[in-house]
Amino acid sequence: MKSLIASDKWTFEKLTFEQPRVMGILNITPDSFYDGGYHSSSEALLRHAETMIAEGADVLDVGAFSTRPAASEVSADEEWERLKNILPLLRRQFPRVVISVDTYRSVTARRAIGEGADIVNDISGGTFDPEIFEVVATHRSPYIMMHIQGTPATMQINPVYSDVVNEIDNFFQRQLVILKNKGVEKNILLDPGFGFGKTVAHNYRLLHGIGQFARRGFPVVAGVSRKSMINKILGTKPETALNGTTAVHMLALMNGASLLRVHDVKQAVETIKLYCAYRDNGEES
Repeated sequence: MKSLIASDKWTFEKLTFEQPRVMGILNITPDSFYDGGYHSSSEALLRHAETMIAEGADVLDVGAFSTRPAASEVSADEEWERLKNILPLLRRQFPRVVISVDTYRSVTARRAIGEGADIVNDISGGTFDPEIFEVVATHRSPYIMMHIQGTPATMQINPVYSDVVNEIDNFFQRQLVILKNKGVEKNILLDPGFGFGKTVAHNYRLLHGIGQFARRGFPVVAGVSRKSMINKILGTKPETALNGTTAVHMLALMNGASLLRVHDVKQAVETIKLYCAYRDNGEES
């Protein structure tokens, strides 16, 4: 089946886009908004990773500090202390799975790649630590460029945009130019950063805007799983937001998302299957 992403934009063979893909969230933090501390031991984390892979995860996204609103800062040393043993363990146990490291720090990204990480997932899109672009350029690692307004500690304090979609699209353009000047023009994913310095209204406007970001030719990531954009509409909590998450995943797919970043892999895989059936059986000409 033909890839949805042109070959001049995506050449990373371990992850292809004949259809949308699923990234399973693997937190090793004590304070994540949904599953903080739940996978605190290596054994529990490996079991959870194995379950996600069995359910159809294409990528495991490993994060060592929480980026929820008002999250406490974690030092680079502490971040690496949490990652340094689990990354090689995941690589040995699951040699074929794609591993992403969720970090905005260049030093952590460099170390993580050395221990087997394939993708760098940067919530700041290169704004917190510009040296991360040098790491991506040197190692030719796929890179997720996410938009954030402010920092995790401040991002939800009255976020303001005049036009949220165009402003984020312009942000992508600026950062893509910087990457291009460093020799990086492919294997980039764009993430508008749902919930990272956005109101509920901004987030739903961004769902409509996914197609605009996708027109740049790169895969677009949708990270909406169990977030407040769902809970504030439905009156749910993260623990009870699975149904709402599934509904918003379908909206993201229908607007052009290529990668769903999720807590619940099985349900996301099923959503993609139904979306593909709908997409592939449109009106006859």
